[in-house]
Amino acid sequence: MNSKMLSCPPPPPPPPPHLPSAGYSHWKGQVLTADELHVLYEGIKLNNVHQYDYVLTGYTRDTSFLEMVVDIVQELKRANPNLVYVCDPVLGDHGSMYVPQNLYPVYKNKVVPVADIITPNQFEAELLTGKNISTEKDAVEVMDLLHTMGPDTVVITSSDLPSRLGDRFLVSLGSQRSVRPDGSRMTQRVRIEVPKVDAVFVGTGDLFAAMLLAWTHHYPNDLKTACEKTFSVMHHVIQRTISYAHELAGPGRRPSPPQLELRMIQSKADIEDPAIVTEATVIS
Repeated sequence: MNSKMLSCPPPPPPPPPHLPSAGYSHWKGQVLTADELHVLYEGIKLNNVHQYDYVLTGYTRDTSFLEMVVDIVQELKRANPNLVYVCDPVLGDHGSMYVPQNLYPVYKNKVVPVADIITPNQFEAELLTGKNISTEKDAVEVMDLLHTMGPDTVVITSSDLPSRLGDRFLVSLGSQRSVRPDGSRMTQRVRIEVPKVDAVFVGTGDLFAAMLLAWTHHYPNDLKTACEKTFSVMHHVIQRTISYAHELAGPGRRPSPPQLELRMIQSKADIEDPAIVTEATVIS
């Protein structure tokens, strides 16, 4: 996806190659190592093309790679103090980790402190703060704790909290700290009710983090609008994907993982200018 589609700056150095999900029977390939990332970054510096405004990272299974990312982000921030680092701290979900446990202290002690925006799910937010979320008040306290660790913007992408719209919706929450023109600080917090979907997709976390980066770029001090745009893009992409997958699968048949690949190119118009179908509610 061209980074200029939403008028964002060009992308940073490449992340580890994405492998097909566990939904596929077979996969092959290799994971970029910390040394290989370092070599790539050194080549970028030698060509003097390492001036970045944004860095976005997601899934990784290697502590040394993650530590190298931190080193690179810190160096880029020294060159550009306004650089925004968006981190999806992929650790696990539904009470269990699906990355090696030794990544947890690296995320908590090194990655999150240098991040400006993070997008954990409930399990990851609880793990990073050591606090359980049972109520909306708990979620607000967890987001406040994450703010104290470094990031000014926190979006808990999914939670087990009950939705006011019924059990066919899940609850997401966001919090953003910003500075008013007079120098005082303020925090905006939002709650989003998101329709549940009975399907498993590949890449929705990456798409969400990328869209949040793009829409916070356009609305840097308006988390409500940025979230409404982001979640609405997700809705349009997922609904288009589901319709296409069911059409391919045929009546009464469950779509396969290849049929559920996100319809990104076909959703170009919705990514650029989504009709708002998901509204955020400001909470205290």
